[in-house]
Amino acid sequence: MVLADLRVGPLQRQRTSVYACAPAGDLSGEGFQSVMQTVVQGWNRGDAGLAASCFTENAIYSGPPSPARRGRKALYDFFGGASGRKRPMHMTWHRLLFDSAQQMGVGDYTFLYEKQTHGLVIVRISNGLIRNWREYEVESNLSWEQFVGDNRF
Repeated sequence: MVLADLRVGPLQRQRTSVYACAPAGDLSGEGFQSVMQTVVQGWNRGDAGLAASCFTENAIYSGPPSPARRGRKALYDFFGGASGRKRPMHMTWHRLLFDSAQQMGVGDYTFLYEKQTHGLVIVRISNGLIRNWREYEVESNLSWEQFVGDNRF
């Protein structure tokens, strides 16, 4: 198994695609990074359609122990729909890793909406789009660097 380590630096965060995701067959590490950056770009701009475009029609999105959301339409609504969310969302990837043989990847992140959380998401890709998204997160007011402490890698 070969994992691509896709470190996400400040310049990479600014070079996200302005295009919606589209079915693309198996992804490379760069393709995975593009999909994940497009989701974040949609959330950060309040563009639920852009973020939802990166998920399959029958996607499953969960943050255990909360119930899963199922389907692109449900995700579009969850991400704010046509009217957007009450407040802006902001997400930053710290690292993205991808196993192209299994079409599975992980990313650690900081997310700010009504509270700040740090977390980890694992995703399964199908035909270039996110089929499964499962995240685990912890509420914290600490910066990412303070949160991870001296266990940085």
